[in-house]
Amino acid sequence: MKIKILILLICFTGAFTMSRASFPVQKSEPMEVAPATAPTEQIEQASPVAADVKENAPSALAPATEPSGKSQLVALLLAILVGAVGIHRFYLGYTGIGVIQLLTGGGCGIWALIDLIRIAMGDLQPNGGKYSKEL
Repeated sequence: MKIKILILLICFTGAFTMSRASFPVQKSEPMEVAPATAPTEQIEQASPVAADVKENAPSALAPATEPSGKSQLVALLLAILVGAVGIHRFYLGYTGIGVIQLLTGGGCGIWALIDLIRIAMGDLQPNGGKYSKEL
């Protein structure tokens, strides 16, 4: 019983300290915003060469369609077997989040459970691409 209370205390303490800034934050004055123009208008106004490049270049806002070589089944199995330590995040290319999950035990299991559901539904994709093999 004491161990469970100690573990809960450590989890809540870690979550509380991560949500606070350890340095003073100063508010800045709001910046004036110029009237919005569509990005295509800005490109066309820049030069005619830029307009040609814009037409031939792929859209930066288009979703990634390149397969990443990662399997959704492998990611799901990793999340089931070792999800509490975040190995599935390393596999999917999210090393920063993987380190945080490793240190927090998958967010005391809650974060790992959410990732398990997101991988099973196909919502958690590999970093920078899609699964090459889906369920």
